[in-house]
Amino acid sequence: MTAYDPNNIFAKILKGEIPSHKVYEDEHTYAFMDVMPMVDGHCLVIPKQGSRNLLDADPAVLAGVIATVQKVAKAAIKGMGAEGCQIRQFNEAPAGQTVFHLHFHILPLRTGDSVKPHVGGMADNAVLARHAELIRAAL
Repeated sequence: MTAYDPNNIFAKILKGEIPSHKVYEDEHTYAFMDVMPMVDGHCLVIPKQGSRNLLDADPAVLAGVIATVQKVAKAAIKGMGAEGCQIRQFNEAPAGQTVFHLHFHILPLRTGDSVKPHVGGMADNAVLARHAELIRAAL
């Protein structure tokens, strides 16, 4: 496994070098909207401590991240009027990981929703901002 790259896009978001639509932040984690959402309300949770993925993360970091995943998932379901959610997490390129900073995808879903592929253009910033507002309000 390759070492963690402190210049990956999520590390740049944490440093404020790239803008994001923040949903939640605490001392150890940061949650924000995915710019290529697979469903409305698709957000990400990352640790502030650099880890390439779940395989090299400190167990204490994982504990904090999963607590934030649970908190944000509940808010995403409520804020987006969903009935449930998918939590996705990938480890290394063969498994689908494309950004090599530990992260969890939260996809709020209703019965009959279709999940789009995680490719293509970026979503409209106004839509992402509105979805982030709805999720923050449900926290």
